[in-house]
Amino acid sequence: MKGPARASKRRMQMRRSRRCFLLCLPPLALAACVVSGVGCGRAEPAPAKGEDRLVVFAAASLRDVFAAMGEDFERAHAGVEVTFNFAGTQELRAQLEHGAAADVFASADQRHMDELVGSGRAVSPVVFARNEPVIVVARESAGAIRGLADLPAASRIVLGAPEVPIGRYTEEILDRASASLGADFRARVEGKVVSRELSVRQVLTKVRLGEAQAGVVYRTDAQAAQDGVALVAIPPEINVVAEYPIAVVAGAAHPGLARAWVDVVLSEAGQSALRRAGFLAPAGRGPGP
Repeated sequence: MKGPARASKRRMQMRRSRRCFLLCLPPLALAACVVSGVGCGRAEPAPAKGEDRLVVFAAASLRDVFAAMGEDFERAHAGVEVTFNFAGTQELRAQLEHGAAADVFASADQRHMDELVGSGRAVSPVVFARNEPVIVVARESAGAIRGLADLPAASRIVLGAPEVPIGRYTEEILDRASASLGADFRARVEGKVVSRELSVRQVLTKVRLGEAQAGVVYRTDAQAAQDGVALVAIPPEINVVAEYPIAVVAGAAHPGLARAWVDVVLSEAGQSALRRAGFLAPAGRGPGP
């Protein structure tokens, strides 16, 4: 038998052997083989060469939901390690401007993202979630502070620093409130401020520990605190809505994984996880004001 004929015969024998293997499998095992591809000639996709680590810089308010999503991401990408840097958005921006290595940046406001895009350090941002500020009150003070109008009655208030997104949103809220609660409302609130923090989680922590009677954080942070604080809503006509953009960092060391992470955050599963954490959907994408 000549070479081409022998090769053809071997291919036919291999096809018959594989068909026999599949037909001999129990039904459940066959189904698993078809779905997963294991043992059926397909392998799990391997990460791109050199892309075994993903570094995500994210606003402090994203800590809980992104950490959980990171565990899922690692399970879906064998051999990949996800490293997070959670901090105030302004601090993360400063780190990136000074050359910190990151693959993805998720901001709690548009302003800091726009600055990074303008300087060529972030690429094609997209809004993936929204959030809204609320007042958190220490449990022992919950009876005295039931609404925004009661905030000046607190003896100790902690707010975000002006350069932090939550701090800037708080200033905007106080200015809006002055139209209906008195021109001196902002001054009366700020007269009770005992500290201004560099991240929203620091504001929350001080209220939970009793170092302050009240503070302004995002609804997602108040939800994460569970029973540690009382939540007081801010009237929607006075409140602001924070938009969260995400982008791949220019010159990312792991661009493939960076794009994969952004895709996960924007996917139905990612959006569902964000909703469960208390975030609002991006404008025009689903539930939310």
